[in-house]
Amino acid sequence: MDALDERIIEQLSTDGRKSYRDIARGLSVSLSTVSNHIKSLEKDGVIRGYSAVVDPEKLGYTLTAIINLKISRGKLLEVQRAIAKDPHVQAVYDITGDWDSLVLAHFKERRDLNTFIKHVLTIPDVERTNTQLVLNVVKDERIRH
Repeated sequence: MDALDERIIEQLSTDGRKSYRDIARGLSVSLSTVSNHIKSLEKDGVIRGYSAVVDPEKLGYTLTAIINLKISRGKLLEVQRAIAKDPHVQAVYDITGDWDSLVLAHFKERRDLNTFIKHVLTIPDVERTNTQLVLNVVKDERIRH
């Protein structure tokens, strides 16, 4: 990856629908140069896809929860894959420290969160959870405010 690749990625990160022509014009390079670089970035897996950036609150998901999980030794990926299937879950991470995994999830109401947590606690090898509710989003690159 070179400096031009980084500048192209910056342009696409700001606006994934930006045309190759506009990117080329903004970076003072040819249209074919931009096209070739983007194709290469996609082929190499640097750009994995394109999607709409959606604000969960605008869809009624007013509760964002950060859920830490303690998982039995050797069962981490199995448990994470099971939890990741739930439509409320936006992200699942392996983490360092006192907890094994962190789940970021969105819910429409407290009852949905309660049901989710109780379900997670029924998954074999989930030893315990710790849930924190997000009060305010100061910065989230996935959500354009």
